[in-house]
Amino acid sequence: MLKALLATRPAGAFLFVAAMIPVLFPELAAAAAPYPATVKRPVTDAYHGVAVVDDYRWLEDDQAPEVKAWVGAQNAYTRRYLDGIAQRPAIAERITELLHTKPTQRFGFQFRRALFALKDQPPKNQPVLVALPPDANIAGERVILDPAVLDPNGRTTIDFYRASYDGRHVVISLSENGSEEGTAYVYQVATGKRLPDVVQGVTYPTAGGSVEWAADNRGFYYTRYPQGDERPAEDRHFYQQLWFHALGTPPASDRYVIGKDFPRIAEILLDGGRDGRYLLAAVHNGDGGEIAFHLRDPRGGWTEVAGFTDGVKQAAIGDDGHLYAMTVKDAPLGRIIAIPLAAPSLKNARVVVPETAFVAEHVVPMRSRLYVTYRAGGPTAARMFALDGKPLGELPAEPVSEIRIAARLDGDDVLVHTMSYVSPGTVYHYAAKSNRLARTELDGRYGFSLDDATVVRDFAVSKDGTRVPVNIVHRKGLKLDGSHPTILYGYGGYGLSMGPYFSSLRRLWLDYGGVFVVANVRGGGEFGEPWHLAGNLTKKQNVFDDFAACARWLIDRQYTSAAKLAILGGSNGGLLMGATLTQHPELVRAVVSQVGIYDALRWETQPNGAFNVTEFGSVKNPEQFRALLAYSPFASVKDGAAYPAALFTAGDNDGRVAPYESRKMVARLQTATAAANPILLRTEATAGHGVGTALSTVIEELTDVYAFLVDQLGVTAPARPTAKR
Repeated sequence: MLKALLATRPAGAFLFVAAMIPVLFPELAAAAAPYPATVKRPVTDAYHGVAVVDDYRWLEDDQAPEVKAWVGAQNAYTRRYLDGIAQRPAIAERITELLHTKPTQRFGFQFRRALFALKDQPPKNQPVLVALPPDANIAGERVILDPAVLDPNGRTTIDFYRASYDGRHVVISLSENGSEEGTAYVYQVATGKRLPDVVQGVTYPTAGGSVEWAADNRGFYYTRYPQGDERPAEDRHFYQQLWFHALGTPPASDRYVIGKDFPRIAEILLDGGRDGRYLLAAVHNGDGGEIAFHLRDPRGGWTEVAGFTDGVKQAAIGDDGHLYAMTVKDAPLGRIIAIPLAAPSLKNARVVVPETAFVAEHVVPMRSRLYVTYRAGGPTAARMFALDGKPLGELPAEPVSEIRIAARLDGDDVLVHTMSYVSPGTVYHYAAKSNRLARTELDGRYGFSLDDATVVRDFAVSKDGTRVPVNIVHRKGLKLDGSHPTILYGYGGYGLSMGPYFSSLRRLWLDYGGVFVVANVRGGGEFGEPWHLAGNLTKKQNVFDDFAACARWLIDRQYTSAAKLAILGGSNGGLLMGATLTQHPELVRAVVSQVGIYDALRWETQPNGAFNVTEFGSVKNPEQFRALLAYSPFASVKDGAAYPAALFTAGDNDGRVAPYESRKMVARLQTATAAANPILLRTEATAGHGVGTALSTVIEELTDVYAFLVDQLGVTAPARPTAKR
């Protein structure tokens, strides 16, 4: 329209039209305005004889006044663009409506005399901790802690909690502003009263954190980072150990338990089973999938049951004197083994459930049966077995869905959680004796449905011939003519699987005529450990090739076109976004990359980046360096290339991925791109990596994301749905 306007006016009218641009086209004016100035200060690093120049190293200093000023200028530029989008107010209203009216949902269950859960109850900014009767009757529910009482601004969150075996007390880790830097407090369940016991530094984004009660309920084990001058400042968030705190005693008297011999990048998770007589510590060697298991017996002795190279991926204490585990040793897709607690060694293990054609992910041992979760390229199934391995059937679930055991109850009974791309998360009670699956009242009903949508599961073919699953959600009766605005989502790392999941925002996107797609690329665990290993370390490029193949598949099948395709991802998925943007800028119109990794050569210098060396590799290794340099988005930006529109988001309090990753990538792209498409940075001062972010802040960011997508993909006003639930 602007081009036509200019063409029909005499030359003397140009100044008039130019002056009217901010009025008629505010988003175009913002995009056309010069980006905030970014100086170059080259720093050269040498890796194995290769010189690499970094013009924006100075942006890594979070505290430098000039960096803060630059971030402020970028935020202001981004706000001018986003606030100028005509549809943004309507999008804000609709997202607020969808998220404020979400039904109450309970999750994070623990059963210890009572049923404990985190309760998400919009429009509350943060979940609250509640206790319910053993029969899960919500009429008997009581609140133990509402973080809003501590912080009305909604910026204090519950990182995790652990109830005592007698159900009388609960340890809660609390952190602020999305920092995930947690302090442990103890609360009485009956009164909600906080006890004097306070243990600082139980969790941090690098290695996380965990707590577990002693069998006598008089104290608890907890993960502890170095204190005081125990280690140099650069090791403050490494060398996690296990310590013990006795209730009613000062933290200074807490005692060391185990961990001095663990790796620098150890991540410890604790589980005491039903009664705490045994304590299992799963010790991860960083984030690459190597796990060791240490078992404490009732006399206080510790045994290493499995080491980092033994292939055990998950284990749980059973009720029958055995430790049950999922191992990939000599069974790439996983099998279930039983190890006697009295002689906890892999030499004494026996195979209970052999390897199948599907991926065994998780085993939950009960009084007389096992629940084993299997994954088939994305969707999951839950099968039951007797303790001797005899099959007992499968829990019912809809096609292309996610099902998991949400909590162990008495005997063989469990809570089961299911959801799909079009069906909300639902909690059921499974009564083993009667073989009955009944819906509970632990989750509410949505005020809308996705009955007008369908899910198509197909396969794209990657560069090397690998078949990659694509899951397409769209309205029924979609005409394949290449005209539909489409979001393609991907992750591809750490062996984490992208299973089917439900989101209220899918209703918004479908109403805009949009298509939503999830790509199950390599690097995840959708087809087991082989799928993961085919996309990590020096094989990371396979992840990017898979994602590009899925984008081409959508275009070739005419679900969309390059002009209507957007890609979305965060964290490790942000690396995927950056790699796709730099390797295939012609494939997409818009990119939304949240809290992402972009400078692959500098990633390991961050505290949490060091934990990821087992997943990504290290520049210290020549072969791994070459792979990192080849795909590093920051290093791959080319001057004069035409890049798609991109919105990068970051959080000032992010302890998992340094916000400077986004700063540097935006600076490089703004300088290099030859296209008029906006390159935007949105930095949130009261958030981190996304965990614990207040609902009000989440709504603000989601509004900006969808306004950006609607604007860039040329989407018109939506038709509101008529389907109600």
